[in-house]
Amino acid sequence: MAAFEFFQFPCRTDNYGVLVHDPATGQTASIDAPEFAAVDAALQARSWSLTHILTTHKHPDHVEGNMALKEKYSCHITGPEGEAKDIPGIDATVAHGDMFDFADQPVEVIATPGHTLGQIAYHLPQSQTVFAADALFALGCGRIFEGTPAQMWLALSRLAALPPETTVYAGHEYTLANADFAATIEPENNTLMTRIEDVKRLRADDLPSLPTSIAAELETNPFLRPQSPAIRARLGMPDASDEAVFTEIRHRKDNF
Repeated sequence: MAAFEFFQFPCRTDNYGVLVHDPATGQTASIDAPEFAAVDAALQARSWSLTHILTTHKHPDHVEGNMALKEKYSCHITGPEGEAKDIPGIDATVAHGDMFDFADQPVEVIATPGHTLGQIAYHLPQSQTVFAADALFALGCGRIFEGTPAQMWLALSRLAALPPETTVYAGHEYTLANADFAATIEPENNTLMTRIEDVKRLRADDLPSLPTSIAAELETNPFLRPQSPAIRARLGMPDASDEAVFTEIRHRKDNF
C-alpha cells in the first residue's frame, strides 16, 4: 500500500489547507475548504483531482470553497452530523466513533466540541495523522464559542490520548501568539522555551510552524498540561481538577 502524500498550504489570512493524496488510486481529499482559489491552485500545481472534502466544522473560513470546488470537481463532501445544515454541499454525515474508508485506509471520527458544538477531527491511524482543525493548535487550543470549558477539555483529552507520534495538522497559523501566552503560564519549561525560539525562527523566514505532533504538544502546550505542578503553582490551584486548571488557562488566554 502506497503511503499518502500530504500537502499543506496557506489560505486566507492565517488558515491552512491540507490535501491528502493517494498515489495508488488517485483519490485526493481536501481537509476543509477555506477558499476555492487556494485549494484549486494547490491541486493544479500537483495535477491532482479533488475527490473528497472532509469538513471539520461549519465556520465560513472552513467551508467557503465547498460549492465552487464541488461544481468543478464533483467531489464528495463529508461533515459532522451535528452541523450538517450549515455545511454547503454536504453529501454524508459522520459522528464521534464512526469509521469510514478513504482510499482503502480507515478514518476515525473524533468529536471535539467546544469551538463549535459539532466540530470533529479526522484521525488516520495507519498514517499516524490527525486533522484537529480549530480544537488543538500548536501551543494552543481553539476559542470556546459555542461549548463549555468541560466540553473543550474533553475534546483536547481525546486528542491528547492519541499515540505521541501522531502528526497534528491544525486550521490556523496562530503559533507565535500562542507562544507568547504559553511563556506566561509555564516559563520554567525549558522545552517550551526552546520551542518558542524555534517557532520564532521559522516564522521570521515565513515558514509554517505546523504540522506539530501530539508528543510536542504534550511537552509544551499549556492547554494539555494542567497536571503540571509548575502551572498549578503559578495559578494557585495545587489541588484543583485538571478540568478546572484548563478552564483557568483558557480564561487567561481569552483576556491575554
